[in-house]
Amino acid sequence: MGYERVSWIGDDEQGEVAKVAGLDLGKAELVCCVRTPSATQPGRADRQTTTWTTMTNSLTGLANHLVETGVELVAMEATSDYWKPVFYLLEAHGLNLILVNAKHFKHLPGRPKTDKLDSQWLARLAGKGLLRPSFVPPPGIRALRDLTRDRADLVDQRTANKNRVEKLLEDACIKLSVVASDIFGVSGRAMMEALIAGQRDPAVLADMARTRLRLKIPQLREALTGMFTDRHGFRLRLLLDRIDVFDADIEKLECAIDAAIEPYAHQRDQLDTIPGVDKISAAAIIGEIGVDMSRFPTAANLVSWAKYAPGVNQSAGKSKGSRSTGKGNKYLARTIGLAAVATRQTKSFLGERYRRLSRRIGKKKAQVAIGRSMLVGAWHLLSDPASNWNDLGADHYTRTHSSERAKQGHLKALETLGYTVTLQPAA
Repeated sequence: MGYERVSWIGDDEQGEVAKVAGLDLGKAELVCCVRTPSATQPGRADRQTTTWTTMTNSLTGLANHLVETGVELVAMEATSDYWKPVFYLLEAHGLNLILVNAKHFKHLPGRPKTDKLDSQWLARLAGKGLLRPSFVPPPGIRALRDLTRDRADLVDQRTANKNRVEKLLEDACIKLSVVASDIFGVSGRAMMEALIAGQRDPAVLADMARTRLRLKIPQLREALTGMFTDRHGFRLRLLLDRIDVFDADIEKLECAIDAAIEPYAHQRDQLDTIPGVDKISAAAIIGEIGVDMSRFPTAANLVSWAKYAPGVNQSAGKSKGSRSTGKGNKYLARTIGLAAVATRQTKSFLGERYRRLSRRIGKKKAQVAIGRSMLVGAWHLLSDPASNWNDLGADHYTRTHSSERAKQGHLKALETLGYTVTLQPAA
């Protein structure tokens, strides 16, 4: 990936700034262009372009240079992860920084492109107030975000290894997943451990079932009759050990997340009141959007930034192209998407809305619609510390759709078909 995908916040652009710096970043070095008002030519600007390495001592020298020059604004491109150490170090020196998506200031076609010219162009745009800053959360939120993202990555890797286990069992003609809903539960794990230890008798393996799974012992005997070999056992042992390591690491991360979320415990508890959102997903949402909603002037700005709103491409009064929401923050989309799907099991307004929408427009679009409602709710909750989620109830549609409204709807439908209807109450 050439740059970190970031999006602009709001519609307001930066005002014009007299002393600005533009940084074109690379892995080993960066080019800095400082623009200051010309002392000899009024209305013109002097440019000083220098090259610095990205080592800590060199970046410290750059920070001191910018402070001594009196730079009011530093603009840098979001290049991969290379912007992070530079941004954090300059931020620690009290400089005013903005991070810019590379797509928002592409160099003009037909002009030469070099690191020096890119830094000059970036500084010029920043000085004219033509750049939209990307959202960079404060240090406390960044620390929480790193932990929640690490957890999400480990969960994905654990899931991938669980899928490999199921494929391995299929290769050995062991159909355990057909009978057991969770092959990694107590019963399934005991059966797999016995297979690794050399047990091949389906009756013995099926008798390891616990609780409700014992009602399916005849089916288990059939499912555990296969061609499991020592080669399968060796591979299964490696996969199960790896899953255990992931479980332990995820548990450690959750403890670290609990400690990091402590300053924002109230906001986490507020988000936890949203149906489908638990404490872990609430921490992940805070890690991605922060708790200061002044960065998003309205709930619509947050929804647009998160790419949970349809795209707009209109010309000459006609909409063109796809109205896809586009690609936004993948970690936030993952968290909101899972929470939206989880609402279908709840007796809540969002749960009922998900079920109604999924029947009408499909599960994927319903997931996006519910996710948008969650983000709007999250914005209002985080904007008002005293607020909590006010659920309308699963019967909201039934209560609001009164018999009179139903009657008028049917009458209108019949009139549209050309009928004149006179209603009389039933005896």
